Amino acid sequence: MGDLSLEKQQPYYEQFYHMIKKMIYEGKFQPGERINETQLAKEFNVSKSPIREAIRILEKEGLLVVEKLKVVVYEPTLKDVKDIYFCRKALESFAVSLTTQMASDEELKEIEDLLEKTEQAIQTNKGPNTIITLNEQFHNLIIGFTRNSRLQKQVADLKGLIYYFRILNFKGERRAEAIIKQHRTIFNYMKKRDEKLAAEEMIKHLELDVEHLIEVLSTPDESSKIDLNKNR
Repeated sequence: MGDLSLEKQQPYYEQFYHMIKKMIYEGKFQPGERINETQLAKEFNVSKSPIREAIRILEKEGLLVVEKLKVVVYEPTLKDVKDIYFCRKALESFAVSLTTQMASDEELKEIEDLLEKTEQAIQTNKGPNTIITLNEQFHNLIIGFTRNSRLQKQVADLKGLIYYFRILNFKGERRAEAIIKQHRTIFNYMKKRDEKLAAEEMIKHLELDVEHLIEVLSTPDESSKIDLNKNR
């Protein structure tokens, strides 16, 4: 962690929040590993208060868990995959149906431009970090264009773990190509203003994600890791 530093202009707890979250996503903090707030406070020469606040937020997001008075990194389970994706299928199939009906032509064009940008990133080997972020933006645009703040809040409550599973979901041969193909199919029905088929394709897309994640989590620990700093 020697390459990390704190900036005075941003509240320390926010910096620790983003720092720890990034290290979890990148695998620098492993599932089940203990987060030692005393050690972090000593290393960065700050009080425990901002670290505790960062931990509180990450615990609320599900990325950290308190076990027997210890704070440890979340460990994914098959039940979590099924539970979270059950929620996603319900929320995002409804979201894509709403957006297909309500989005302006300009908003649909924004989604289409994003898909083209994603395809270009895949073709030029921009690497997992970029492509995962672009895939996230596809889903975020669909949810954002529903104009339904209640639905948006429910999805936002799962955001931390959804992104965690997106990283795991990227593991495997030609995953980027498979995912963008599914996104294209969903969007093609959106462009035709066919909300029923767009919703059905969103459910299929998320069900395929579940199948892949179950396969990833059923393999030895090393196979579920992914280096976000490397190309595909």
